[in-house]
Amino acid sequence: MEGKTKKKGVHMPHVFIILLFIMLLIVVLSYLIPSGKYETVTDSKTGMEIIDPEKFAYIENENPITFMNYFEAVYKGFVNGASIMGTLFICSGVIYLLEVSGAFGAGIQKILRKTRGKEFSVVFIFYTVFVLFGVLGYGEAAYPFYPLAVTIGFALGYDRLVGTGLAIVGSTVGFTAGLMNMFTTGVAQQIVGLPIFSGIGFRAVGLLVFYLIGLIGLYTYCRKIKKNPEASILKEEYKNQKKDGHLEDMGEMTPPKVLGLLVFAATVVIQGYGCMKLSWSFPQIAAIYIIMGFILVILFRIHPSDACQLFCQGAVRVFGAAFAIGLAQAVVVLMDQACIMDTIVHGMAVILENKGSVFALLIIFVFVTLFNFLVISGSGKAVIIMPILQPLGKILNINQQVLVLAYQYGDGITNSFWPGGALVQLSLCGVDYGSWVKFCWKIYVSMIASAFVLVMIANAIGYGPF
Repeated sequence: MEGKTKKKGVHMPHVFIILLFIMLLIVVLSYLIPSGKYETVTDSKTGMEIIDPEKFAYIENENPITFMNYFEAVYKGFVNGASIMGTLFICSGVIYLLEVSGAFGAGIQKILRKTRGKEFSVVFIFYTVFVLFGVLGYGEAAYPFYPLAVTIGFALGYDRLVGTGLAIVGSTVGFTAGLMNMFTTGVAQQIVGLPIFSGIGFRAVGLLVFYLIGLIGLYTYCRKIKKNPEASILKEEYKNQKKDGHLEDMGEMTPPKVLGLLVFAATVVIQGYGCMKLSWSFPQIAAIYIIMGFILVILFRIHPSDACQLFCQGAVRVFGAAFAIGLAQAVVVLMDQACIMDTIVHGMAVILENKGSVFALLIIFVFVTLFNFLVISGSGKAVIIMPILQPLGKILNINQQVLVLAYQYGDGITNSFWPGGALVQLSLCGVDYGSWVKFCWKIYVSMIASAFVLVMIANAIGYGPF
């Protein structure tokens, strides 16, 4: 009997399902790992609450995770992630106003005409832009630009993974290098008493190394699928995309569109300046995008009611990503209730005591990398881990700057590889986790290996506090 049969294969579950399973893992671990807690003190230099590494005790968890707590954590996660989620909705809605005006399309069209036959040069340019976003510590603030990166990849004749890669890998490279990243380097250096952003020269070397690894990875993949579309990880979609001539005509540039793009560029510059110099966070970022929205409505003469409808359409596009952020925060809620984070950190401290510097740095680097699976927040991990590493560094004769570097690299690289962080980003790009791992694993393994070598070099040359 003949008939059409669907090809069987392994398909990754939806992002929500994976995050719910991670939440379930935390529940199971809460009954396997004893609860423990460090006492906290207020740091006189920074005013932050940090743990006292000398005062750890196992405790009886008076509030163990129950059946209902598991589901309540979803709501609490949404509450905790409201600032990020709200900013994402606002930014995406406003950017959509610029998209439907045709300004982005016309700009991309103009770039394509100038670079015909040199498509990878455009990948190179936008990859560099996302690296700079990461250097400035944008993190979630860069999320609204991810769908735009995918559009650029399509327009250049590449598959969805190229746009996804230039955005996510680029952001990861810049964020990991930590030149001016207040969320990892800044917080960690404050905790151990180093001048903010000191040791920037060596971090610049790390940035160059990671930058080249990411660029080579992108170039290799772009060249491969241009030569042979069958080599695309998303080959079925890619073949249909090429057949349909995706995004061939995106309109001509007009004075209002030029002004719209200039307003957008100015907003990005102001956002970067505000985050770096004025300690802006999500409320201020959301505010400048709302201002940008009003300007665009006037510039493109959009009826206010139509603008509201378009804004909602743009915001709805990132609903899945926003929901995923809430679920990722739910993981943190359960971790806090389980009271096992301090126990895990204490176990690491016991292992490291009286060990040589090379072995200790290896364990620290691996530990932070694995711990990143459970705790995504870079600043959150710094507050938990750095007070432990500071005295250990003194005992093992490891410079504090080297410890910060090991923490920073262990935190940054896997932010977009472990599901907790990657799934949110991938949902914005329309890429499943399995395809992403196939695309990026060589790049990330190379970065991790290079990062540890850089940490060893820093330790060998006595990479000091200044």
